[in-house]
Amino acid sequence: MEHTIVKVENLSHRYASQWAVRDINFEISSQGVVGLLGSNGAGKSTTMNIICGVLKQSKGEVFINGVNLKENPVAAKRNIGFMPQKLPLYLDFTVEEYLTYCAELRMVEKTQVKKAVADALERCGVAHFRERLLRNLSGGYQQRVGIAQAIVHNPKFVVLDEPTNGLDPNQIVEVRNLIKQIALDRAVLLSTHILTEVQATCREIKMIEEGQMVFSGSLEMFDNYIEPNTLVVTLDTPPVSDALMSVEGIRSVEQIAPFRYRLGYDGEKKTPQRFAAASVSQDWGLMELIIEKSSLDEVFARLSKKNNK
Repeated sequence: MEHTIVKVENLSHRYASQWAVRDINFEISSQGVVGLLGSNGAGKSTTMNIICGVLKQSKGEVFINGVNLKENPVAAKRNIGFMPQKLPLYLDFTVEEYLTYCAELRMVEKTQVKKAVADALERCGVAHFRERLLRNLSGGYQQRVGIAQAIVHNPKFVVLDEPTNGLDPNQIVEVRNLIKQIALDRAVLLSTHILTEVQATCREIKMIEEGQMVFSGSLEMFDNYIEPNTLVVTLDTPPVSDALMSVEGIRSVEQIAPFRYRLGYDGEKKTPQRFAAASVSQDWGLMELIIEKSSLDEVFARLSKKNNK
């Protein structure tokens, strides 16, 4: 049965007079990938750094597997693995030397270090490069070693900050699959500002905007906000707005240029077809029809507005 690995209560932090995060509350259960989504500057890094014990919060509490991070940092950090966006690699070490160093740093028992390193090498698919210098690895394999150092002490909770940043498309797919693998038996928090990253790997989403939690729920719930919801049409002989609204499924009309309109619609697949058919039958002269999905910025704005009501 799943139990809570991470509990964040009323977390707030400020730099000088500026609050970076305010009253963040959430829980993460024992396995699977949770996405921490937010635009740049939204407060993601501050939240992650506090959860990982890198930064001390101004207010609130963080519990890792039931241990208060502020009161018992060493005990709590035994269950945390962290891969920051800028990998903490020593490029003149071999892969095995580096992971051995990381295991010792994480207080893995001396008798268990060799096995812990071998397991991390195997799980992250870098065992065949154990004697290669880190500087001679490709970006994708360096990223794998970055994940390996985060799991070498077998923590219950792993935090990955922008783990596919700077990788080519093939490497991205490989690293995503690796993340899903390591999340089978532990909780993973994946921070990103890229929507497709979250959709490809996460079961649950926490979204922070302007330092506040504006969404917390399943990927299915989140997807309701990013369905196709507007049509952009160019009409050679446009009718009055009421005529456009008369097409079934069209909910709003906004003129954005002399012959160009943005139409809010119900997201149904048949609505654009209905509109095209109406345009032909009533001689509106349809020149162009584009289906728009909500951009991430629009999703942020909508969720922020909803949250502040």
